[in-house]
Formats: sequence, structure tokens, C-alpha cells
Amino acid sequence: MTALSDIIINQIKRFGPMPVSEYMTLCLLHPEHGYYTNRDALGASGDFTTAPEISQMFGELIGLTIAQAWIDQGMPKPFVLAELGPGNGTLMADILRATKSVPKFHSSMDLHLIEASPEMRKRQKSALDGFCVTWLDYFSELPQKPLFLVANEFFDCLPIKQYRRTAEGWQEQMIGADENQLHFILGTATSEDVFTKSNDIPNGDMLEISASSVAFASAIGEHVNTNGGCAIIIDYGEWDSDGDSLQAIQNHNKIDPLTNCGAADLTAHVSFRDLTNAASKHAKVSSTIPQGILLERLGITQRAQTLAKNIDGKALETHISAHKRLTHPDEMGKLFKAIAIIPNHTDLPTGFN
Repeated sequence: MTALSDIIINQIKRFGPMPVSEYMTLCLLHPEHGYYTNRDALGASGDFTTAPEISQMFGELIGLTIAQAWIDQGMPKPFVLAELGPGNGTLMADILRATKSVPKFHSSMDLHLIEASPEMRKRQKSALDGFCVTWLDYFSELPQKPLFLVANEFFDCLPIKQYRRTAEGWQEQMIGADENQLHFILGTATSEDVFTKSNDIPNGDMLEISASSVAFASAIGEHVNTNGGCAIIIDYGEWDSDGDSLQAIQNHNKIDPLTNCGAADLTAHVSFRDLTNAASKHAKVSSTIPQGILLERLGITQRAQTLAKNIDGKALETHISAHKRLTHPDEMGKLFKAIAIIPNHTDLPTGFN
């Protein structure tokens, strides 16, 4: 049992069962024992690997797509290039390397990273050495300028609430504690009219709602439509993410999400319908596209072939494996999906149209 487990158990004993959303927030962001505040989560030595860590091709293609969208919108100057949850800074480093030859792109940009963790900021500073970076705690702090934004595997770690439909109505799934062990428990029934799609779900099934995700998508749509720009969101999930998708990852393996609090990554599948509905109230949103299809449209196979000409042996095997992992339907190609958010009456960016 971790120190954070003791804190959570004591809090439940004092105040009663805890919502899943509060549990996720404590496990990930507790100032002393939170997952993102006390460990190196990314890469082979961490608990999970993201697309930018798998291959430079991912960030290069996303970067060139963003640069083309900037050109298509008249090359506004100055503009904000930003990332939500930049991890180790690998994705942004690849974006900047790929776009350095785009005329006036770097000289016109103000680089902003939205990152709350001091530890992660240190790693990002190292990865982006030589660039002038402004770090922000909140999306709302971004300046009111044209915004070209990327968010890769950011929404999946935002807190969710879980509700199970029973004969009594919708009951929120909570977390209780007995004999110093955490367990799931159903709370008081909630009025069914708060759920817009409740009639489609049979008794026993679960519905997940992420208010934070909806708020972010709405804010992004409003900012982009008001100021111009383009936001590209890539994450794992479905168009309509029903069912229990809460999971914990430690050492690249799934574990019980109620164990090792603060020592494992907690995530949930993203509902692209919820993101689209929220953002489209303000801006234009593309169709949801599987990551593999998007990367193929952007030319990943041609890029992979070019890079392969200069490597051989083990490096070539790793390169081929990375291409497959990013694009193949049985790997990341189908489960991970993408949407683009742009101003109304603006053409969709390359790969999304």
C-alpha cells in the first residue's frame, strides 16, 4: 500500500465514498504523491509509451500539418503554437524540427506549453533547449491570438465520473473503503433526465462523463473560432465511449486501478462525440479519423521509406516496427483517433478533409 493509498482511505473514512473523478485527480496530481509529480512516466523505462516516443515521424507529420494550416489561413503573425500536456517535450521538439524550414513560421510564433507539473516542465525545457518557451498552468491563460494547438494523449487522463444504470435509475459509481481496502460502491440514484442518451443504455451498463474534457473542447473551439487557428486532438477512445474504460497502467501492464495509488497511470477512453459536440458549438470540427488512416494520408509510409534508406540492422527493424505500431489497426492505428478544430467557414487541414 502506498502513502497516497493511506491518505485516500483516511479521507473516505472521514467524508464518505469518493467519486471516481476525485480519486483520479488525487492519484495523478497529488502535490507530493501524485503519479505525474513524482516519476518518469514515459518511455521504455516508464509505464507507457506515446506515439512521439515511438518514432519521430509522428511529430514531423503533425508539425507539417499545423504549418500548412497556418499557411492556408494567411500566415498570421504573431500566432501561438501550443501543446496541452507536452510530456517529455518530444512531440513539440519534433514539430519544431520539421517546421524550421517553413518560411516565417518560427519567426512568427509564440511558443506556449500548458503544463502544471514542475518536474515535467524541467524535462520539456531540456528537450526544447534553444527555444523561447512560455509555460502556463491553464488553457485560459493563452493570449488571444491565432492558436495552432496539438493535444496528444491529453484528454484520456482527465477525470471522469461513472454512472451505472440500475432498476432504481442512474447511480454514480463511487469508491469506498473497508478494512483498509478500496472498493467500488454505487451511490444514490440520480434523476435520469440529466443523461441525454439514457434511453439507449440497458440496465447494468455504465456511462462515463468527463466534464473537464467537455470544458476543454468548448474553450478550444471558442478560442480558435474567435482568433483563428487550428487544434489537432489525438487520443484513444471511440466516437461514443460507453462502458467501464477506467484503467491503470504500471510497467506497461494493466493493474487494478484501486491499487498502488499514485504509482500507476490512470486513464479512460475518450468520447469523441462529447468533444465534437462541445467544440462544434463554437467552431468547425472534422470527422473523427483513426490515427493510422490520418498518418497514411499525411505520407507516413513515404517518410518511413526515406528514413529507411539510411539505416540497417537493428535500427531498421525498430524503424519498421515503429511504423507498424503507429498505423496498423491491431496496434495504435484504429484505437487512437483524431479530430481537427478550425474556425467556421475555413477549410479543414491536410489529412482531415
